Amino acid sequence: MIKKVGMISSYMALESRADWLWQQTPHPFGTWGNMQIQALAEKPDFLLMYQFDFPQSVKQLSLLDRLRKKQKQPELNIYKLLRDVKQERTIYLLREPPLDEIVEMNKRNYQQAKNYCGYISGPDNFAPTPDYMPAIWYHSNSFKDLNEMPSPEKIAICSWITSGIKRTANHRERLNFLQFLQSSGMQIDFYGRGLQKWVKTSGELGNKWYGMAPYYYNLAIENYAENDWYVSEKLWDSLLAWCLPIYYGGSAADKLLPPGSFLRLPSLDEKGIAYIQEITSTSDAWYAAKDAITEARQVILHKLNLLNWLSEFVTQFS
Repeated sequence: MIKKVGMISSYMALESRADWLWQQTPHPFGTWGNMQIQALAEKPDFLLMYQFDFPQSVKQLSLLDRLRKKQKQPELNIYKLLRDVKQERTIYLLREPPLDEIVEMNKRNYQQAKNYCGYISGPDNFAPTPDYMPAIWYHSNSFKDLNEMPSPEKIAICSWITSGIKRTANHRERLNFLQFLQSSGMQIDFYGRGLQKWVKTSGELGNKWYGMAPYYYNLAIENYAENDWYVSEKLWDSLLAWCLPIYYGGSAADKLLPPGSFLRLPSLDEKGIAYIQEITSTSDAWYAAKDAITEARQVILHKLNLLNWLSEFVTQFS
């Protein structure tokens, strides 16, 4: 019998998304094996709390925020959001990395999750169950297309899809590297949202596929590279578009993907610039890695896929 998995998240874009992750399965309406992801289901069998930020207690707020809170609506009723799903069937997956600016909030989320969830995980050592984030991706292609397609025609050398966010030190380091990279004069196309005026951008993308698939290489630079757990969609998106990622991140990728399916950017400085320049001077590295990229894509689609992870979790209760 197919079990329904509901979902709640603090990501505003997901609040009313009925079709969340439906593109990550070949079956209709989010079905994968013994489960079906139905984010808005009124009475799901399981519930996924996906990067859900629990409300702070009044004691944790500043004086100004406490005064403002008196004018707000009553406290959020967490139990109502849980839709009567039993604690042992409620999953908490924290997605954000433990950046210095938010690590205390992440720890509070873990503590609060213990009151409601039977399984609690995140990509850091503070989590009750430290683990990598099961894969999601941001291409709108169907699962069938991604699974069966050969490599698209490659006609450009390298791209980087990023954003102009600068709210943390890590974000600012990435922007500094972008500026340095741009000034090098290398043949790299930059895409993204909210990029600064000094970026010679090719614009925003409605579908990341179009800024990756025609390129041999793609820069996949994480916001965080300091632990053994964190790896994000930046790497999955790049590989699914048949790019050879030039990757800057932690060691989780080495544990999850076949050798040779991505390249390691050594640093965000002159050494990193020289490495990118050497690799992108020819398409040789892409051709050498093509078989590994093929294998990695199947690992992402079938094994690391969040829907597969949820199906395996549901199986424990069969």
